[in-house]
Amino acid sequence: MSKSAPLMLFIMVIWFVISFVTNLIGPLMPIIIDDFHLNLTLAGILPFSFFLAYGLISIPAGALVEARGPRTTLLLAFALNLAGSLAIALWTTYAVVIVGLFVIGLGMAMLQVVINPLMRATGGEVHFAFFSVLAQFIFGLASYVSAYIFAALMHSAAAAQQPLIWVDFYWTFVGAFALLIAITMWLTIPRLTLADDERPGAFTVYRQLMAQRPVRLFFLGIVAYVGTEQSLANWMSKFLETYHHFSPAQEGAHAVGMFWGLMAVGCVLGMLLLRLLDAQVVLAGFTCCALACVALALYGPAQVSLLAFPLCGFFLSVMFSVVFSLALNSVPEHPGAFSGILCTGILGGAVVPLLVGVLGDHIGLRQAMLTVFVTLGFILSISLWARPLIRNQTVGIHELLSVRRGGAAH
Repeated sequence: MSKSAPLMLFIMVIWFVISFVTNLIGPLMPIIIDDFHLNLTLAGILPFSFFLAYGLISIPAGALVEARGPRTTLLLAFALNLAGSLAIALWTTYAVVIVGLFVIGLGMAMLQVVINPLMRATGGEVHFAFFSVLAQFIFGLASYVSAYIFAALMHSAAAAQQPLIWVDFYWTFVGAFALLIAITMWLTIPRLTLADDERPGAFTVYRQLMAQRPVRLFFLGIVAYVGTEQSLANWMSKFLETYHHFSPAQEGAHAVGMFWGLMAVGCVLGMLLLRLLDAQVVLAGFTCCALACVALALYGPAQVSLLAFPLCGFFLSVMFSVVFSLALNSVPEHPGAFSGILCTGILGGAVVPLLVGVLGDHIGLRQAMLTVFVTLGFILSISLWARPLIRNQTVGIHELLSVRRGGAAH
């Protein structure tokens, strides 16, 4: 086993933990609504508080990685995650859950900023694409697993008539983050030399970039994507309960799990198609299919809706990476600072689900979720107006098959 293997395994565990903790919010939404007697607006503040942290900390976290290194950044991130989880576990009130999710969100954002360059340094640049795909697969797998564990826990709680049983998750997170802190202090973690696309810029650089129209539009593209993803993941279970009377602890949780599972599967098809087709063509096709799935989910009969919501995840799978790469390939200067601006767009996961909740209290959840058509429409527009300076390299289907046959012959 190579010396870097334990560290790479640790990085993949971190990806699993990020996904498990982050995407537990979706199946939890209708349960917390009932436990705390919330309207949809107050419920929408739950993901808002979590993803607002991403918008606030992503750029400062990049500066911290460069100034103090990965170990310090990891330890601070895990400490924030532990503190937020402990607060929710000890004082389970609505206000504390909001604050706790915000603190956990700060930690999760810092983790995502540090582990990408750490993964590149640990596995080597030539293997970075492979490990990025593996991380994406583990991310989807963890979200899939978390929803099913949630369903099993809620089933046992219903049998035992235990209130607030979901708090057990946060006690488990406390132990997990304490263990991760101990491992971080024990592991050998190299200092990082950040690549150009990972290095943060000065304030004047950010101001210069934001003055450019393509930068602002691509930033909105990330806002639109994460807003779409989190609106569907966080509200589908409540929608299925409200309009089709499915149990949020069973069918609703399973739908959320399949949403993330199919997203991981969609990444595989997306990678193949990006070898054959221009990225903008792939983005347009997947976005049109996602629009069709959302329409079926919102207006189809019960069983169609139950299938269409998870299928949305399959077609959302390539959007983030394609929009991000189109953005970086369209603006030639300051890639690190531009990446920071784009990552700040993850706050779309705060704004759009909250907007859906606010509208849902006034016009109903089905009508409120039409907001997703607006965000997907904007993503579709990117496939039309983007003018990348560098396009993804493609091959013909015969060339791709011949390469595969040649590789199999060897």
